[in-house]
Amino acid sequence: MLALIMAGGLGTRFWPKSRREHPKQLLKMFGEKTLIQNTANRLLPIIPYENIYVVSTAEQLEKIKEQLPELPDGNFIVEPMGKNTAPCIGLASVFMQKKHPGETMVVLPADHLILNDQVFHETLLAGAKAANELDSLVTIGIEPTYPATGYGYIQSEDTVKNIEGVDIFKVKTFAEKPNEETAKSFIQSGDFLWNSGIFIWKTERILGEIKRSLPELYDGLIKIDENIGTASEADVVNRVYGEITGISIDYGIMEAAEDVIVLRGSFGWNDLGSWEEVYKLHDKDAEMNVLLGQQHLVKDSKGCYIDSNERSIAMVGIDNLIVVDTGDVILLCPRERAQDVKALVDMAKQKMLTQYL
Repeated sequence: MLALIMAGGLGTRFWPKSRREHPKQLLKMFGEKTLIQNTANRLLPIIPYENIYVVSTAEQLEKIKEQLPELPDGNFIVEPMGKNTAPCIGLASVFMQKKHPGETMVVLPADHLILNDQVFHETLLAGAKAANELDSLVTIGIEPTYPATGYGYIQSEDTVKNIEGVDIFKVKTFAEKPNEETAKSFIQSGDFLWNSGIFIWKTERILGEIKRSLPELYDGLIKIDENIGTASEADVVNRVYGEITGISIDYGIMEAAEDVIVLRGSFGWNDLGSWEEVYKLHDKDAEMNVLLGQQHLVKDSKGCYIDSNERSIAMVGIDNLIVVDTGDVILLCPRERAQDVKALVDMAKQKMLTQYL
């Protein structure tokens, strides 16, 4: 089995710590290793380093290589620019298919948190077996624990098969991020799962789906495939990426495919989509505060998240506030507005404050 780690995102909801040259996947959210290091190391019991590939953009490549020195140089696949997940996965698939024809690959983001590695491995192995035996597109849905509005959902129906004690379900439909009322109805129905963004399939199968649903992208990928290993490879990749339209794998492929199956994952997953999610996962003091970095002075305040290695933060009589200090920027944000942090990145772009991006 092969693994493809997608590591081209900017993580704008984690600004000001996440920057263009030091994005979310390079942050140490929990422990001494970065998120991408944890993602790669988590795969090792079932997938060796030589079978782990990383796709990223040129501006992030060198720092990601520093994070994963064990990976061969040939296992880093470079996008000229971000064009969403369908082109990203398609580009990586033609390179991986050239080197490992007919193999099964697991595709996963670089920046998610998983707490139970053993159950994660069992789920991936069952999914790989299903992808091989049924030649299907496999996705992993997460058993929801609350009516989240920040995740997409997968609706499952009839059981297709049981593999090594793991039930495989047919996917009925994909749903975009819902409002709170719709999310509650999803949970009550019992047949909706969170969309984890983790997929398993044969490389040739996903390329076939791209040919069927995204023919323009497929034509570009064929041009790239014909030039892999030649002097014109980089020029062709750049030209193709300049012409193709960016689209997500969910919208471009998964929603249109006919035989998609889903495994229910229960391995302590979190996509770490905002500072609020990080607050929820950290240990807290008696006042439900998370205090990281320097020694902070906090009085009559509760439910706050403070992350500052640069200086001590002093706070009196403030509740449910996020404070992130990077030395050049201090973020102050009510916890309930954590999803809106990315709007500040857009504002910085508009004001040409490139030093903060």
